[in-house]
Amino acid sequence: MIGQRACCRALPLLALGLLSACIPGGRPQQIPSRTVAGPPDDRTGSAQPQAEGVTAPPTAPPAWEVNRVVADARTVAQDVHTVTRGETLRAIANKTGAGSEAIARANGLAPPFTIYPGQKLTIPGGRYHLVREGQTGIAIARAYGVPWSKIVSANGLEDPYILRTGQRILIPGAAATAGMSVAERAAAFRLDIDDILTGGEPAIEPEDKPARATASPARVLPPSAAVAPPARLAGQFQWPASGTVSKRFGAGESGERNDGIKIAVPLGTPVLAAADGVVAYAGSGVPGLGGVVILRHGDRYTSVYGHAKELLVQRGQSVKRGQQIAVSGETGYAARPQLHFEIRQGRAPVDPLSKLPAR
Repeated sequence: MIGQRACCRALPLLALGLLSACIPGGRPQQIPSRTVAGPPDDRTGSAQPQAEGVTAPPTAPPAWEVNRVVADARTVAQDVHTVTRGETLRAIANKTGAGSEAIARANGLAPPFTIYPGQKLTIPGGRYHLVREGQTGIAIARAYGVPWSKIVSANGLEDPYILRTGQRILIPGAAATAGMSVAERAAAFRLDIDDILTGGEPAIEPEDKPARATASPARVLPPSAAVAPPARLAGQFQWPASGTVSKRFGAGESGERNDGIKIAVPLGTPVLAAADGVVAYAGSGVPGLGGVVILRHGDRYTSVYGHAKELLVQRGQSVKRGQQIAVSGETGYAARPQLHFEIRQGRAPVDPLSKLPAR
């Protein structure tokens, strides 16, 4: 997958743990810091945790744990379609089973995708999955046993990566997982930061808009609600914690790659939002990072905060620059108290030191 970046590639992967769960009575939620996966649950395809660790406010489970996807893609043979009077690109997609976006790309059509009677359109062949309400890219990738990053590339998906119901997306590669159970496909899947950023939002109706963020920590968005990211980055980034940079961005001496920086801090240090943003994720589902908060800032910027022992925000919450969002810890693969901090623009990690003020 693109972006098993949040933790060093030299470290072994642990199986995916439960990302979050609703807690009755408003008590803090226990989320695993060092997850040892139990038997996968065939209803959701997720591995059940057997560890303790990070505390977080009550929250709804992520959409990819709730809306199961059935691998029922339709195989379409490459063909040529002659447009008849009154046909639209969507109607042709419905008739052929191919995605309208794929047809547009194959024929060099640009918005508003005008076609005319008698025009011959190439229908690109492949396996096409029909997106249903609430389905996420992560759940789709799990169902087919295909890295979500490859599906993103094959379909030319772009920011904000929100799928629409009725959309047909191309599933690249052969159906190698046809004989695998839901549990086996889930066990083979490894969640990473890039998956959450590009495949974590649930599909919504074509005419619907994503939900607006709220500053209230008491509002829990349902798994069916996609979150609208900010349009613009407000101001500059600030340091997320006071401490010493113990590991820099990029390749290490042993060849492993760090997609952020490690900041050595005392246990229990406040972790602050580096800029105004919206919480895209708060949980412990990324192997190696323990408690994680991911913020979207607009202008395609994202920041990531890992190894927290306590999470103070939840998905869909808006936060201000300098607002405390977590408490530092030594969860995940951290050998000592520290904060893993990333800044990404689009899908590409950038050196945080190039965006932070000099000390």
